[in-house]
Amino acid sequence: MLRLQSALGVFALLLIAWVLSENRRAASARQAAIGLVATFVTAVVLLKVPVVARAFGAINDAVGAISAASRAGSSFVFGYVGGGPLPFDLKVPGADFILAFQALPIVLVMSVLTTLLFYWRVLPPIVRGMAWLLERTLGVGGAVGLSTAANIFLGMVEAPLFVRPYLAQMTRSELFLVMTGGMAGIAGTVLVLYATLLAPLIPDAAAHFVIASVLGAPAAILVSLIMVPETSDKRTGGALEDPEMDVSGPMDAIVKGTSAGIELLINIVAMLLVLVALVYLVNAVLGLLPDIGGAAISLQRLLGLVMAPVCWLMGLPWDQAVTAGSLMGTKTVLNELIAYVDFSKLPPDTLDPRSRLIMLYAMCGFANFASLGIMIGGLGVMAPERREEINALGLKSIVSGTLTTCLMGAVVGVLS
Repeated sequence: MLRLQSALGVFALLLIAWVLSENRRAASARQAAIGLVATFVTAVVLLKVPVVARAFGAINDAVGAISAASRAGSSFVFGYVGGGPLPFDLKVPGADFILAFQALPIVLVMSVLTTLLFYWRVLPPIVRGMAWLLERTLGVGGAVGLSTAANIFLGMVEAPLFVRPYLAQMTRSELFLVMTGGMAGIAGTVLVLYATLLAPLIPDAAAHFVIASVLGAPAAILVSLIMVPETSDKRTGGALEDPEMDVSGPMDAIVKGTSAGIELLINIVAMLLVLVALVYLVNAVLGLLPDIGGAAISLQRLLGLVMAPVCWLMGLPWDQAVTAGSLMGTKTVLNELIAYVDFSKLPPDTLDPRSRLIMLYAMCGFANFASLGIMIGGLGVMAPERREEINALGLKSIVSGTLTTCLMGAVVGVLS
């Protein structure tokens, strides 16, 4: 029954995308059908084919090694605060976990590894192969395919660097697809962090995050081309344009990767501090209102009620949909890191294993207001002549990114 509910959700989410479309008549039913089939085939291959599943399962071992390496570094620098042996007896289980010193340093390690993989030319050929596959199966232009494929590994600002010379000449639909791809994925630098947070709750969490990143490519193309259909006959081509990297050697890559990582780490810590403080203030104001249903009104509760129907459409039982809706609301209004932290703190019986898996996919994207500012700023610098159009498509890209990740959640619900 829940699988049928998820199947209904797949079509309901696509219907929402069509209702919000700029040009409903131009939306191609054939292209949508191809995109939907490609999304399901990708999900089946990645989740159900034993050989592929085992290969992705090995990713958990790699993530475990990266996490252990990060913990070794943080415990050496920060001692027991960074995860080293405690010099006292722990009275409250879990009280020794300090996010800023034990989990977030993973961002530094991943930033260095990503920089090294680009310097050694390991990632560009993989991105090129994914772009070729997207172009052959879904018919998107070469430049757009490159950017969408790069989003599997990189963030919403780093990925468009692959196609920076082509941004100015892209059609409106192609530009929106670049933005949707950025909103519907996460960067490799934070993937390991999120996997570490959810590892105690979801088996093979790291593998599922990687699968979500891959699955996001065809799903983003599907939703994007429905909401902003292609009305031009031309497609923006282009060969692979490697991002400029002023790196002279492996040691230089390590130094510059660390510098970029520390900037990202400080930004994450600052955003977390400010956003959590703002949520506290909003809840304090809402707490002045009369209680409803015997409980105080809070931002999380309101967001849960708003997003609960969407979570139900993805295949969650209604008694779990409000809690899941609160996570989705937090992810959209604040950011996905806070939502995953809240997710990791839920009592074990709040969501069943299937619901947890669906929510992992549904929240796996940068579609939130904080990320929108970052993306608009980055794309505006890369294509200043398209800045006005980028601004106009901004809010729509949050919607398309959210619909994409929810669509992934519903597809996983059908297969689970």
